Amino acid sequence: NSNNSYKKTETSQLKPDDQTEHKVSTNESFFVESLESWRQQHNLPKLTLAGHSMGGYLSVAYAEKYPQHVERLILLSPVGVPQKSEEDDLKIQQRMDSMPVYVRMMVKTARYLFDKGITPGSFLRSLPNSKSKAMVDSYVLNRLPAIDCDNERTVLSEYLYQNSMMPGSGEYALEGILTSGAFARVPLVHRIPQLVNSDNGDGMEVHFIYGENDWMDYKGGLEVQRQCWKKRLEWKEMKEQKLQVTKQVKKQKLLADECSHDDASIKTTDSNNDILPPPPPKVFVHGVRNAGHLLMLDNYKEFNAAVIIAGGGEGKLPSGMPRPVEFVCSEMMAESDRSITSDSVGSYIRTFDRHVMSEKDAANFFRGGHGNRREQKEVIDKMDHSSEKQGDMVRAEEKKIVE
Repeated sequence: NSNNSYKKTETSQLKPDDQTEHKVSTNESFFVESLESWRQQHNLPKLTLAGHSMGGYLSVAYAEKYPQHVERLILLSPVGVPQKSEEDDLKIQQRMDSMPVYVRMMVKTARYLFDKGITPGSFLRSLPNSKSKAMVDSYVLNRLPAIDCDNERTVLSEYLYQNSMMPGSGEYALEGILTSGAFARVPLVHRIPQLVNSDNGDGMEVHFIYGENDWMDYKGGLEVQRQCWKKRLEWKEMKEQKLQVTKQVKKQKLLADECSHDDASIKTTDSNNDILPPPPPKVFVHGVRNAGHLLMLDNYKEFNAAVIIAGGGEGKLPSGMPRPVEFVCSEMMAESDRSITSDSVGSYIRTFDRHVMSEKDAANFFRGGHGNRREQKEVIDKMDHSSEKQGDMVRAEEKKIVE
């Protein structure tokens, strides 16, 4: 049972037991404290953390422990975001049942080795050099077709091979943080909405960037966005209530001063004006075309644009540079349809030359090699047309400003 290390909470979410939480925390601390030591040595008060795969997961863990030092998070195809569900178990089993017997045996063996703490690197190091080198070469050739330069492919393969042959270190934390199915033992989907930064009045920015053919589930990013969106609406309502209380208190005090009357009830009212907590994170989800999990290698141009946008430099992107697609959850899209100028949505849906698509469009875009190519092409054509139209509008506005 994949949920043996979990217990039910009142909200029916699966909560890790104390032993699992301790195991995860211990493994995370190895990386978190190393990064914090590096930050101190370089005297950097604020960081924009960008992490790929496991690095994205650990960036969140760092932001949990040291939120005062994090300006924003850029999570590049991060592992460990979604909560594993019974539906996921069913899909995995159906996929396994459709595989040939020898493939099923290979998958089961890989999971067994992972659960025993045998990492991909340690497995390669146990093989003869010629065999392990051939496996890495095959991986680069088959998984990274975008790299069509023989010399570049050779250099990358050699880099990955030599890196795998080095004595193991951080790789041994994998089993302590993830399950053999690459689900986190303590998923980020429930942790990111709790991130706060008291120095940022608008909340910490968190950007998810996934590849079109990514095996990391984009729905995890959209679910985080949905949770944070709802929490931000609650926060905004609480802020408005506190403003009303503050106005009422000031009015009462003014009346008391005018009457030279010290009313004890006024002091009682003032004590209700608690300090407003920092707002929840502001979450964005981006998609990079023609890219998988290694999106920085599959489509470096659009990937670079995505990172620049996530880092706050969108206005500096040159005209004509390929840009990623941005997706928003259904709730945010519905709100934007009601009022595109709404303050609550305006900070998400910006005016730059980039298109914002719905959750339904995301279901088609992120289907990769397993999806319907015809539907996928229709979505991409729709996006390209939208991008061209928005680009014309931006250029028209720029022309007016110049004139």
